[in-house]
Amino acid sequence: MNIQIHSIHFSLDKSLKDFINKRLDKLISIDEKIIKTDVYLKMDRRESYNNKIIEIKIHSNLGEYFAKKQSDSFEESIDLVCQALRKQILKNKEK
Repeated sequence: MNIQIHSIHFSLDKSLKDFINKRLDKLISIDEKIIKTDVYLKMDRRESYNNKIIEIKIHSNLGEYFAKKQSDSFEESIDLVCQALRKQILKNKEK
């Protein structure tokens, strides 16, 4: 399983990277056929609130999953995105 994390216009610290990998490992445990995951971290406007954006695209043998969320912190955005992706994966597995 290949995880690529892209931080756009800022540098990513190790603790946030570990947090992302930990959350994605939970999704991988639901669908073992996940091939590749692309994670994009962006900041909308630095001076405003609710400016941390996370986009995650998961490529699996069963299909592709995508979610994008925005909140005050990257950690909260990651949790929201992972919840949305978890629902998509579970729904697709039921088919």
